[in-house]
Amino acid sequence: MQHPTLDRLKAEANSAIDAFLERWPKGSADGLYDPIHYLMSIGGKRLRAVLALSAAEAEGHDAQLAHPAALAVELFHNFTLMHDDIMDQAPKRRGNATVHMKWDENAAILSGDAMYTLAQIALADTSSKDLPRALTIFNQTALEVCIGQQSDMDFERRDDVTVEAYMEMIRLKTSVLVAASLALGAIAVGASEERVRLWYEAGEQLGLAFQMQDDLLDAFGGDAMGKQIGGDILSNKKTFLRLHTWEQANSDMLGALKQWDEITDQPKEKVEFVKSAMVACGADTAAQLRMNEHVDRAMSAIDALELEASHRKWFGFLGGLVTQRTS
Repeated sequence: MQHPTLDRLKAEANSAIDAFLERWPKGSADGLYDPIHYLMSIGGKRLRAVLALSAAEAEGHDAQLAHPAALAVELFHNFTLMHDDIMDQAPKRRGNATVHMKWDENAAILSGDAMYTLAQIALADTSSKDLPRALTIFNQTALEVCIGQQSDMDFERRDDVTVEAYMEMIRLKTSVLVAASLALGAIAVGASEERVRLWYEAGEQLGLAFQMQDDLLDAFGGDAMGKQIGGDILSNKKTFLRLHTWEQANSDMLGALKQWDEITDQPKEKVEFVKSAMVACGADTAAQLRMNEHVDRAMSAIDALELEASHRKWFGFLGGLVTQRTS
């Protein structure tokens, strides 16, 4: 889906990112920055940066005031992707080789650390009166994302993970950064604490919806994802779809699912069987319902902000974009 505001703000975000990274060019520091330039150049929706810029504009200010926030959340997001890909041993990101595959794991770890530092440097350009609030939210978010990632890894060793525990994990791992993107954009232009709270709530709910769609796309999205098809299924990852299926499956289906968990040499057959079980147990429908509920809650928070009609329409488009995206 295309929208003139999306195209404009994404272009503005990309331009700001390019200008910022010129201060740390490729080939310098013995190649430390090369993986950063590579990862930032192979695409990406720039959703978090766009959200930061959107909140600033919706508050009645120039989006340029939120450039530090937009840079910080986008650099931080990509830092987490660089390290997540190592932990997941993912071969592809956005249809291209992941950093640890193109270079090696040590390079991806160190360049990721540098990218996190660059996010802090970018955020420091926030106006001095708003910087303390911005740092508080940014650092709390960074810590919560780490907690969420640790929970995600811990879940793989547990057999007692519930759907609700999973929802809390993705709130931390994914949603809080979306929430912080809107909140930081509002903070950058001096919004009140109550308005920042509403922006945060809207982003948190959008983030939950986004992850629901991510789970659906991994299983049912096909080649458009640019990632390994059915990767979550092949790795027995505890997603909403899997947990719902295991909770609803009868004894025969549950026995078959447990057997497929142990099979590694029939990837196509495994993906097809598990997907059919998910559909039979209504996991896909349940995920879609949850996704729509979270979008509705996000829009309720947006409505409470009493934005001008054009901005309300824009955020309504973003809500639809989350639920209808194909990659």
